[in-house]
Amino acid sequence: MLRQIDNFIDGKRVKGSSGNFADVVNPATGEVIAQTPLASVEEVQGAIASAQKALPEWAALPPAKRTEIFFNFRDLLKKHAEELAPLLSREHGKTHPDAMGEIGRGIEVVEFACGIAHLLKGEYSEAVARGVDSYTLRQPVGVCAGITPFNFPAMVPMWMYPVAIACGNTFVLKPSEKDPTVAVRIAELFSEAGLPDGVLNVINGDKLAVDTLLAAPEIGAVSFVGSTAIGEQIYTKGCASGKRVQALCGAKNHMVVMPDADLDQTVDALIGSGYGSAGERCMAISVVVTVEDKTADDLVERLAPRVRDLKIAPYTDPEAEMGPVISKESLDRINGLIDSGVKAGADLVVDGRDLKL
Repeated sequence: MLRQIDNFIDGKRVKGSSGNFADVVNPATGEVIAQTPLASVEEVQGAIASAQKALPEWAALPPAKRTEIFFNFRDLLKKHAEELAPLLSREHGKTHPDAMGEIGRGIEVVEFACGIAHLLKGEYSEAVARGVDSYTLRQPVGVCAGITPFNFPAMVPMWMYPVAIACGNTFVLKPSEKDPTVAVRIAELFSEAGLPDGVLNVINGDKLAVDTLLAAPEIGAVSFVGSTAIGEQIYTKGCASGKRVQALCGAKNHMVVMPDADLDQTVDALIGSGYGSAGERCMAISVVVTVEDKTADDLVERLAPRVRDLKIAPYTDPEAEMGPVISKESLDRINGLIDSGVKAGADLVVDGRDLKL
């Protein structure tokens, strides 16, 4: 029987009850390894209710007391990093060093949140006008929600909820249904660190779960990372229901290579950005523009052997430099783009379409 991934509601793991599931696939083998529950409207509302119930007491807790829990959380993340990385890699496909680096970046945000007490200080300005003083207070928004992508299933959620929670808010996270196991486990560690029940909830789901979060009047703010098309929908729907919305959408990065560029350093940057995490990240260089034909020829001459020599392997191989993309659909889309480029007259220097391991 396939493993069923849990939700994390009110401080404990909870089985999905909708009866609807999405397959979770090991991208390196194509094997279905688990099932993600796709939450019903009632299940999402239950997660929101848990966060709403926990809000008054958590918001009233002094920031210095909150940060004690964050220091514990940071220590647990470092202690369990070698456990978390394989959970991430098995469902996403990225290499072990990439997974460890991702968890490390998430820990950096938790460390930032450990100092939140200083950043939450208000301001006071005397005599801004005759007989008028001005002061500011920084207060929690309330229940916040995060909708996160598959490409960084540990780091991107930790961009969001550590800071929101440190500021006195409670949080409902809807991770990608493609690789949610690591997000659930990290939420469990946060609970072990002393976070009160209901302050962080993880609800698995699809578009129905997202739409329920966006329509819920109890939620005051939403953060999203993902494609531009979905981000536009979330921004529109969230703002229409009176929420603060942060939508970080698909990035396209360009590199301009000048004739006097250090080409060895340039190639290092291109290999890291284009093939790290199988290119599934916002910092990936999508387009390289060279100034002068000789620059282009010299760059390709240096780049091609580095690409050919990449060690392509699953995360279980300690020498792997690049793993698979997330799904067969992604593979087909990439192959289609290569095919269209060749048909348009592009010179395909290194062809990885028929790679066999």
